[in-house]
Amino acid sequence: MRRADSERLLLVLAALAAVPLPAAAGTRPATAPLVVAQVPARAGGPLPGAGLPPGGDEGGRLVLVDAAGRASVLTAGFASAADPEVSFDGRRILFAARKEAADPWCVWEMKADGTAERKVTCGAAGARQPIYLTTVYTLTPTNVEPWVQVAFVGSDPGERNEAGSGPNTSLWSCKTDGTSLRRLTYNLSNDVDPVVLPDGRMVYAGWLRSPGHDPSSDRVALLGVNEDGTDYQTYAGEQGLPVKRMPSPTAKGLVVYVESAGIGDGAGRLASVSQVRPLHTYRSLSGDGDGLFRSPSPLADGRVLVAWRPADGTAPFAIYRLDPATGAREKAFADPAWHSVQARLVAPRPSPDARSSVVRAEDPEGKLYAIDVGILAPGQSLPAGTARRLRVVEGVPATTDRAAARRLLGEIPLAEDGSFQVQVPANTPVQLQVLDADGLALRTSAWLWVRNHGAQGCVGCHEDPERTPPNRFAKALESPAPVLNLPPDKRRTVTYAADVKPIVESKCLACHGSGGPPPLLDGTASALQASLVPGAARRSRLAWHLLGRNAARPWDGEAGAPAPSPVPASVALSADQVRAFIEWIDLGGTP
Repeated sequence: MRRADSERLLLVLAALAAVPLPAAAGTRPATAPLVVAQVPARAGGPLPGAGLPPGGDEGGRLVLVDAAGRASVLTAGFASAADPEVSFDGRRILFAARKEAADPWCVWEMKADGTAERKVTCGAAGARQPIYLTTVYTLTPTNVEPWVQVAFVGSDPGERNEAGSGPNTSLWSCKTDGTSLRRLTYNLSNDVDPVVLPDGRMVYAGWLRSPGHDPSSDRVALLGVNEDGTDYQTYAGEQGLPVKRMPSPTAKGLVVYVESAGIGDGAGRLASVSQVRPLHTYRSLSGDGDGLFRSPSPLADGRVLVAWRPADGTAPFAIYRLDPATGAREKAFADPAWHSVQARLVAPRPSPDARSSVVRAEDPEGKLYAIDVGILAPGQSLPAGTARRLRVVEGVPATTDRAAARRLLGEIPLAEDGSFQVQVPANTPVQLQVLDADGLALRTSAWLWVRNHGAQGCVGCHEDPERTPPNRFAKALESPAPVLNLPPDKRRTVTYAADVKPIVESKCLACHGSGGPPPLLDGTASALQASLVPGAARRSRLAWHLLGRNAARPWDGEAGAPAPSPVPASVALSADQVRAFIEWIDLGGTP
């Protein structure tokens, strides 16, 4: 295309963008302008936000809805646009977009009237769902002035989520000029939907897969983290439905979010928790017969803007104002040819508290610690002396040609009061397993991480974080923290082929081969699966057989079940051979 033709095309697009679209009938005009993300309401087409990571936004656009309800297109020059976010002064809009259909998704910024667009970052491998963060006051020789950052959902090139079902996504940040790009979260499966709280922390949705990869035990939880990736923790409890998405802090101290029974397209019921005590203040705001909601965002009076459509799909998503206290809902904007799926008020809003950071990129490690692993959730107990050691497991992210794997960073003894501290490699997904005297995992954490030079702590093991911890000095702090940071090629893996199969062939097939008592073995891992609870050797009948007893704990469903007969003395396994089975099962028992 010649330059003159290109310039004429841009003028035409600009003119089209400025043409107001007609206001939808039956809507109550907005009290202030709204920026709304829309995708075509095609019959049978993919709904926006489908799956993890979310997709289905191709061909989307942003429109500016004025106080009279009239809409004009802001992104006519883009192939696709989504995920609007308004700056705290109300003057700029951050959004994700593809300029051309073949481009990656990138973060862009423009003035609130749609002018002066500029690219901020494309991340390492694409960028979605950007948000403005608060001011950072970490002053160093190279950063002598405070600065403003944005966070977004991005990917590392080639990294897949733990299920291998798609790219893995994490939270990333950079300065508003696109510099200082860094990854913040290191979950093995997708992190999405970030939002900043009034205190400057972020809340987001993270896919937490069960240690044994049992889909029925998976959940997408609301998690909290500082804007530098430190102090990761569960934000909302396990009440309500297992998939929690799209959190939004309100002006009246709530976090309103969407919950559903499965990942789907991200739509579902509405629920809320208090920002003061989020783990114990769950409240359902809608029922199964109230239609489908998505993408709440705050209004100054405590209500939220939210996308809604009938559950039967007879109308596309439209934008409503909803009062979380009463459930009252009124339509703000609708367009029958488009799903209107995300709305943000274009107006100033309170700026969150500013933050500082302890992260130091030059430090390759960080510290994990706990006061007492025997402190469990209410109603559960771990008698003194039951927990003996701590196993630290590294998660190796999946790639396009390799499934996610686990490696052992090592074990350390627990202090006599149940406390521990340990140095681990920074920016690395790890799981912590509390072990008994037989090396059986009593409890296993979700994937967590520690940032460079950071310290991540907890009170106990799956304890209630809103309870007051014991006021005592942890004995583990009397000595320097052990360091578990072997070079990657020295970190031990436990696989069926290398560690378990040779034992099965030498010790087990003579009795359990063809014609022998069950379980019938043929040397393959699949023949053992019926006697395993992947990720929990203490609950697995295979481990009971090797140990000669039921090793389940009172909180397990298998507690009290009869144990299989012990291994005959003539073929008894050595302690190292039994430990190989236990480690293999506790690490997932994969074939």
